[in-house]
Amino acid sequence: MKIFSGQASPVQLQWLLWGFVFLINFISMLPMDGLVQAAAYTILNTTFYAIIIYGNIHFLLPVFYKRERLMPYVLASIFFLALVGITRSYLSQYVYNLYFAKEYTPLTTKSIVYVSAACVVIYVLSFVFRFALDYFKLKRQAEEIIAEKSLAELNLLKSQVQPHFLFNTLNNIYYEAYKEAPRTAMLIERLSEIMRYFVDESPREEVTLGTEIQFLENYIALERIRIRHEISITFIQNCRKEAGIPPMLLMTFVENIFKHGIDKSNPENAVTISLVQENGYLLFQTQNLLHDKQAATGQSGFGIRNLHKRLSLLFGSNYELSAQPAGKYFNASLKIPLQ
Repeated sequence: MKIFSGQASPVQLQWLLWGFVFLINFISMLPMDGLVQAAAYTILNTTFYAIIIYGNIHFLLPVFYKRERLMPYVLASIFFLALVGITRSYLSQYVYNLYFAKEYTPLTTKSIVYVSAACVVIYVLSFVFRFALDYFKLKRQAEEIIAEKSLAELNLLKSQVQPHFLFNTLNNIYYEAYKEAPRTAMLIERLSEIMRYFVDESPREEVTLGTEIQFLENYIALERIRIRHEISITFIQNCRKEAGIPPMLLMTFVENIFKHGIDKSNPENAVTISLVQENGYLLFQTQNLLHDKQAATGQSGFGIRNLHKRLSLLFGSNYELSAQPAGKYFNASLKIPLQ
């Protein structure tokens, strides 16, 4: 059973505890009261114990104490205990007179005070009960987190097998293609580097600017082969390549150029990409000729909105982002602080 294997849930542990309380009550009353009376009063007492404990931890504490209503909590607790104590006293006496008494026995004030005092003790124990429940819940959650972490690490190891197998295969294809078609081999190498970037670099919080530039250059090289006409691309790099930036920040602008900013039927497509570092900031700018289709759709779609959200999380308000047409060009600009 899970209870004995250390994997019991909080609900199972509560059932075990109440079973233990019931057994202790029954055994303590059995020699004096007999089997039937001991069983009846054990059921009665255990029921009222549960009412007091769960009434406090599931009603009084959440409604009053956790909302910092201390005085109403104290007053509500006193009223609750008085009500439970009086109800338990009358019900116990009623059951006794109805089933077990040889002659009628009246309920006394002393008996009510005694039962109410016992209710106060159970009320105090309800806090211990609550702390124990919280402890077991936290312990179980910690065990589940450790198990999930181990599973995630295992899945990560499994997921890394296939990409590395693919990288090795691409390398073999590259060497074969290099003999017959050097340009094709170069494109295979670019694709391999892009895939390695996604697997090894993009999950990191920060990559070097040189790594990000190499990724952009590989992407541009692969996109060129999809376009029939030659594209004039100027890539200005005036920055410290060992500086660190979050990965995939610059990709949105370049991707939008090839998605929206290239007229595939026009042989005259010109693109300028600029990376300039100045005064502790990195200024990334792109410019492309504006054609009719791009003028109609623009470049401020889903990708730019996502980039805005990510920049806000990374830099707060310490960044500048713009993407808009200017005359016959479409200009995009991003300014972020460098570490």
